[in-house]
Amino acid sequence: MSAPRAFHSLARPASTLLRAPLARASTPIATRGFSQSLVKRGGGHEHHYDAPSGWLFGVKPGEEYKKEGWENVTYYVFIPMMVLFVGVYAFKPDTSIQTWALEEARRRLEAEGILADPDVKKD
Repeated sequence: MSAPRAFHSLARPASTLLRAPLARASTPIATRGFSQSLVKRGGGHEHHYDAPSGWLFGVKPGEEYKKEGWENVTYYVFIPMMVLFVGVYAFKPDTSIQTWALEEARRRLEAEGILADPDVKKD
């Protein structure tokens, strides 16, 4: 009578059990590691790097500056929207809990007569 197969795999020496995963890993597999993958860059075509020329904004003296496509969008949309945002943020109402609590405490103290009403003028 032979022992079950699971018993034989457990009965192997420990060194064989430690080498078994390495033996399986060394078999050829159709996949490749990340370090062997090709680098795919977006865009293609030509390099977008402008080498430093020494001229201010890369425009030689006597040449006309040519605007790029994003400049008009920045000047006419982005900058006015930022100015509008700063204005709205500066004049927004104060809705913090601290301001509400201070006003509520002042109102209650005035109602109890502990604090004088600032709207009433003294003669």
